[in-house]
Formats: sequence, C-alpha cells, structure tokens
Amino acid sequence: MQRNMLRRAVSSALVTGLTASLAACGGGGSSGSNTMAAPANATMAVTMSDASADDWACVGVRVLSIALVPAAGGSPVTVWTAPTPAPYVNLEQLDQLGEILGNASVPVGSYSGATLTIAANPGDVLLTVASDPQSGFPLPGGTNVAASEIQIQHAQGSAGSLTVSVNVNFDTPLNVSSSTSNALDLEFDLAHPAFIIGHTPPSAGGATLWAVNFNGPVRRLTVPDITRLVLRHTYGTVSGVSSGSLNITKDFPVFPVTTPETAIAGSQTLTIDADSANGTIVYDLDAGTRTVVDNFGSEMALNGKYVRIAARYQENGSLVAVRIWASSEFNKVWLSPEGHVLHVDTVNDVILVANENGGGVPVTIDANTEFFFRTPSSATADATPIGTGTGFLANQDLVRGFKVHVSAVDPLAVPMVAQEVDIETAAYGGHISNASTSGFTYSSQYVIASDNYSVNLGYIADTLTNGFDDDGDPITGFKWWDFTFPTTVTFGSGATGSFAAAAGGVINFGGTVGALPAWGESLATWGDGGGNTNGWFVRNAVLVPTPLPPGTVSTAFAANAFALTVTNGTQPVMVDVSSAMGSATLVYQIDRSNGVITVSPIDITTPAGLAAITAGLADGTPVKVFGVPQAPVAPATAGTLRAYVIVYFTGMMPSM
Repeated sequence: MQRNMLRRAVSSALVTGLTASLAACGGGGSSGSNTMAAPANATMAVTMSDASADDWACVGVRVLSIALVPAAGGSPVTVWTAPTPAPYVNLEQLDQLGEILGNASVPVGSYSGATLTIAANPGDVLLTVASDPQSGFPLPGGTNVAASEIQIQHAQGSAGSLTVSVNVNFDTPLNVSSSTSNALDLEFDLAHPAFIIGHTPPSAGGATLWAVNFNGPVRRLTVPDITRLVLRHTYGTVSGVSSGSLNITKDFPVFPVTTPETAIAGSQTLTIDADSANGTIVYDLDAGTRTVVDNFGSEMALNGKYVRIAARYQENGSLVAVRIWASSEFNKVWLSPEGHVLHVDTVNDVILVANENGGGVPVTIDANTEFFFRTPSSATADATPIGTGTGFLANQDLVRGFKVHVSAVDPLAVPMVAQEVDIETAAYGGHISNASTSGFTYSSQYVIASDNYSVNLGYIADTLTNGFDDDGDPITGFKWWDFTFPTTVTFGSGATGSFAAAAGGVINFGGTVGALPAWGESLATWGDGGGNTNGWFVRNAVLVPTPLPPGTVSTAFAANAFALTVTNGTQPVMVDVSSAMGSATLVYQIDRSNGVITVSPIDITTPAGLAAITAGLADGTPVKVFGVPQAPVAPATAGTLRAYVIVYFTGMMPSM
C-alpha cells in the first residue's frame, strides 16, 4: 500500500490524452432541394490510465471496444475498436500516465457515460506478481498466475467469446465540440479493494484463486488542462515523414513478453510534430547516434522504422515529440526498462526497475546519465535535465516508488547503462510526521530496510498553478484531500494548516500492532515554482488508508459505528462509518460458494444498504477495513478510525 491507494488520484497531474486535430464532415444537396446537414464530427483522443497497486507487475487486459452513451438517448457511439488480435494493455504500467489508444471521429454532442467491452475468456486477463510484493502476499514475487486460477466476474456469452460489459456513468457530461479539443480518459483503479481479490477454497487444493471485478474500479477522469498531461511513451511504426511531422501507426507489445519482443500492429494512426522551438532529440539505436532537430527534413530514413516517442501536448492540442528512439527492430525500442523503481543502490550506483515479467532490470547509473522530469506544460523544462550523474541517487532525489522510463546507452549491453532516466511521476509516501505549514516528513516502510527513506518535503509556492477545482476555476498552491472524498479538495491560504491538523491522527490496537499514524501519498515537482529551482516539492497530499491487519468485528454495527479487533492487537478500535450521500463509506460484501466468490457493492445511503451492513457486521464477522486514524480524545484512548472502505465476508476470510 506504499504507492497509490488513490480513489481518484492527483487531478491535473493525472493522465489522459488529447489531440488537436479537429475534423468535421458536412452534407449538401442538389439544386432546389432542402437537405439537412449531416451532424458535425470532432476528433477525440481515447486513452486509458491507472491508479496503481504494489503487488502486481502485470495486470494485462484486452479491451475490445469503447462506446459513448448519448445523454439525450439513442444508440451508443463506438469510439475505439481493438485491432485483431486484440492486444493486452498492462494496466500496471499506466501509473498516472495516459496510454494513447488512438483518435476517434465522434459526433458533436453530450455523452453521459461509456461502455467498455472487455475480453473475459480464460487467458484474457494476465496477472504477474511484482518482484517484491507486500509482506503477507500469498504468492512469491514474479509468479505468473495460471489462467485457471483467475475468475473474471460477470462474464457473459459462449465459451471462446466471453466478454464483460462495464458501464461507466460520468459524474459530469462529456461534451464533444468541434471548436475545442476533446478527450476521453478511462482509469482502471488497481488499488481498489474490490478489483482483485484472492481466496483459497478447500476445493482448490491449496491454490489461491483470484476474482477480478471490473464493475466499480473503472471510472472517467476529466481533462482540465491538456498542457499538463503526462503521456506514456508511445510505440509505433513510421508510415510517413514530412518536414514538420511524423505519421505513425500505433503498435502494442506482445504479452506475455517474448524474446525478442515483437509488436502487434494497431489500426490507429497518430500525427506527431517536431518541436520547432526547442528541438526534438532523435536517437538512432541502430547507428548509435543522437541528434537534435527542429524539423524532420533530415530524418526521412525514419520512414518504415519502429519508434518509441516521448510526447507532450501544446495548448492548441497538437502532439509534439520531445524525444524519439528509432530502430529497424521493435525489440530495440521496446528494450528500455519502464516501471516503478524497486531498489536504489547508492553504494554501487544501480537502480532496479520493474518489468512486466514480475522481475527487476538492474540499470547502472554513471557520471553521464541524465535525469529528466516530465513537465509537458513547459517545453523548456520537459527537455532540460534536472540532474546528471550518481549524486542524484545519493541525494535521495530518486527513490523507490518513482515511475521511470530508462533509455540505455546500448539496450543489448550487460550490464545496462542508463543514457537517460525519464521520471514520469515522482511519488513519495508513507507515515506522516512533523507536519506544519512549511512542510512535513514522509517515512516509508518497505520490507527491505535499505529501500526506506525519511524525506522532508516543502510545499509548492502559493502562486504555482496546480490544476482546477470542480467548477473549472484554477487552483494555485498546495492542495490536499481524502482518498475517498476527492470532491472536497482543500486549497488556498489555509490548506497547509488544515492538512497538518488532519494528518496528526493516531490509533492504537496495542500488542505487536501498536500505534498506527496517518499515511499519505504525494506527487512532487522539481522546484517549487517560486524562488527554489532545485529539489522536490509536493504539489498535493492525499490521506490514504493506513495499512491495517485483517480483523474481526468485536462489537456489532450500530449507529454508524462498530468495534474492530485485528490480528496481533490487544484492544479494539472504534470504526466510524459515513452514510451521507456523496461521502459515504464504500462497502462490499464478499460471498463464497463452491470455490467461487462474488463481490457485491452495498449502498449504505439507502435503507436497504444500511439493513444489509447491520446484518453483515455482526460480532465475529471477518472484515478488512481501510481508513484514516483520528486524533484520540485523550492520550490513554485507542482513538478512532474514519472508514473509507469496508470489505466484509460471509464465510472464510480470503487471502487478501
């Protein structure tokens, strides 16, 4: 739970995709006739993103199609269809990054929701355990879960053609216009407690079975400012080169990974411009050259080659290449470790970067390694290194949990030496202490002690632009919110003080569990946007659920509260539950029958839901609770836990 237990993640720092190309089609009639013009269409980028989870290296899914639901009624509008064969998208790689699926021509209008069709046959969902999962995880690191041990919930259809239909209702309408840029970003929340649930039924002979539930953990993210979007490196084959731009056909890597890795050709095309003002860096991996160009007139040899592109969006929505890696072999552009940093060895100057196989790729940092922080809102910052050499590691400017994409001097060399490290997200988190109006301390708590850090972080300047509120008005300065209540974002002159007060809670279960403080997660930016141009400063903080051991109900639910006792604890803690509309605790009932589990959401804002939770949370019920400690009313008391999510079980407690 060290990284991203975010329900909605960090608003404007989150990811999506967008395009500026706008297309319209019209109609006409012959002389003397009155025919109505055909509805105008607009181009819309379709992307997927993810709020990540620590325990998985690969959560591969096959999205077959995405359709929009018109707000005024009528037939759904298909905006994306997968190529054949449908590629896997590894959701674990999309930690606050946008995977561009392609551009769609969509009728202008208002849309109230989307429907995703996801392949649900055995083998259509891939699960690979991270190399270093959390303590107590039931499978060893790097394990590939067998298809027979994955149960995809709510599958429909006949054998060989099973699918899951996922309906996503938008909080606000998606208005597609021919006069503005448009984007649809759908996020899979891997950290959602009801997304992937493990259990070990007697009939499985000791094996852990995994229920995958897509209904609930998928949602739409809005796009407040396209210039601040961080896009994942995109793969493709160059289909055309002009002086000003490249045309590429989208490619997807094969999963499970092959050796050498090959590509699945998509059907979507993208136009990507050269950076005429700041220059685009082009790496020819076959020739071993590096050039900086302000147009592609000298790069006609790129035609037909495989490319990997780090891109950003201009204010007008055009897609611009910051860096390009090219080769005649897909394996060379793909063989560049991308994932979360698993370990940082400051003695030997080596970082370990997670890959899709559940392993780690060791990468040597030398005196020439350049570190970049993806800053798409500033073309200059996006293309300028923030550090060089091994001192960047020694200063804890790169720590476990950062999401990076490494480019090697020679991708086939052993050991691999980093030419540059793109820091895509700088995520700090852990126990919160020393919180004040000037900053606070994050202390991580990893199983491997050498990965832990204790870092003092200041807040960004009050004048730095930091996303938008729900009314579309710009936010400046530090902001924070609760994991489950993203609509109550706190920002402005009192934000630092209110955060310091909210982060001071502690609960105490006694025993070996003892006292548990508040936890948080933050995204950092390089420089505070004011007088400090170096170092990490936090844009935001999210109070996330403090990790709790599995527990049981020791005093039954009544008056929106119950007492919780956890394994290895000696005293109960009261759990407060909210049933208020808009800020209600999320509740899930887990049933198991004949080795199959069913995940059912309980809406406790309704009388039926309150009746269900009252019946379900009886004395002795196995339960897993996620919440934030509240300050104890007296030093001797255990404190209370404000519940974000409650998962209770009608039978034996699952393994996770």
